[in-house]
Amino acid sequence: MKSATTGTLSGCIIWFIVFCLISTCLIPVALFIGGFTSVTDFAMQTVGQFICPEGTTVGHRTYETTSTDQYGNRQPSTAYVLQCLDANGEVVQEDPVGYAFIWMGSLVVIGSIIAGGLALVLAAPAGALIAKFLNKNQTQ
Repeated sequence: MKSATTGTLSGCIIWFIVFCLISTCLIPVALFIGGFTSVTDFAMQTVGQFICPEGTTVGHRTYETTSTDQYGNRQPSTAYVLQCLDANGEVVQEDPVGYAFIWMGSLVVIGSIIAGGLALVLAAPAGALIAKFLNKNQTQ
């Protein structure tokens, strides 16, 4: 019974360490991908289903604006706005930022789930090896 407890405890500790290591790679990648794909039609259609009221369709509009670079210089850029349109094509609701945060957050959650699964696959054998090693040392 004691070896099972030792193996479980060490497996959980190793899982947490491996999860943290894998997450430090996958979560920034998910944020990077989410930042670039948040303006795609697929992202807007997917997130728009949760944001827009029932009976509306998801659309978007773009407009030219300016942004500031790291040196304080203004440069031209394009802004994207998610729109909820009624049956007549009139705008019921607009969301300029929230949809992108929801899209990026969902990709981070997916990345965390993948990291948890990979950590489980990699940590389970390591926990068994540590338990076997500790039992071997206790019997001698």
